[in-house]
Amino acid sequence: MVTDTSQGPVTAEMQARLIDAFAPTALEIIDESEKHRGHAGFQEGGESHFHVTIRAPAFNGQSRVARHRAVHAALGPDLIGRIHALALDIGT
Repeated sequence: MVTDTSQGPVTAEMQARLIDAFAPTALEIIDESEKHRGHAGFQEGGESHFHVTIRAPAFNGQSRVARHRAVHAALGPDLIGRIHALALDIGT
């Protein structure tokens, strides 16, 4: 099951890359940017602060650090560079 709460360009790109890399059984991408209005990294229009929950068999047997590294690698430096904060909940 893949769920997203926003279809901005950053969210859509994150979703596409994560699906391509991990074929998740569950994916939820929440744009939490509005909660950070007035804080560092806030961008008008949102898409600066995200919480991603992803479940995929590909993470089986990986440490928490390895899972985080895999997600960051899948998103790539160009996309990561457009995100101020990324909270990850990764499981199998």
